[in-house]
Parts: sequence; C-alpha cells; structure tokens
Amino acid sequence: MAPDISFEQYCAYITSLNKEELKDRLLHFDGPLRMDFTEDFLEQQNIEKLQHILLAAMVTAKRKKVSL
Repeated sequence: MAPDISFEQYCAYITSLNKEELKDRLLHFDGPLRMDFTEDFLEQQNIEKLQHILLAAMVTAKRKKVSL
C-alpha cells in the first residue's frame, strides 16, 4: 500500500476484508517481508488473528520503505 496511507486507513481496509481475502493477502503479500504461511495454518486462525498479522506486516513494510 502507498506510504501516505494513515494507520486508521490501514485498519479500516483490513477490517473490511473477509477471512478468504485476508488469507489471500497474506499468502501473496508483496513487501520486503518474506512470509511463509500455509493455507492450513491460516485456515486454523480466527479472523482477528489474521487481521493482526496483516496489519503488522503492512505497518512494518511501510516503515521499512520509509527508512530506505
């Protein structure tokens, strides 16, 4: 996501996603972080956990991009 997006906008975007969309974003995350989740692992997680993981990845990716 673009670096000018606020934390609140990240949160609103992530909470708008359903479980399948969250799993897809995590499986195909395009950022400086390499994430290696299996579909089975992601399926076992509740939606709040998936939201937390994706938010952490997006915020970390934004920080890494800004610091470069």
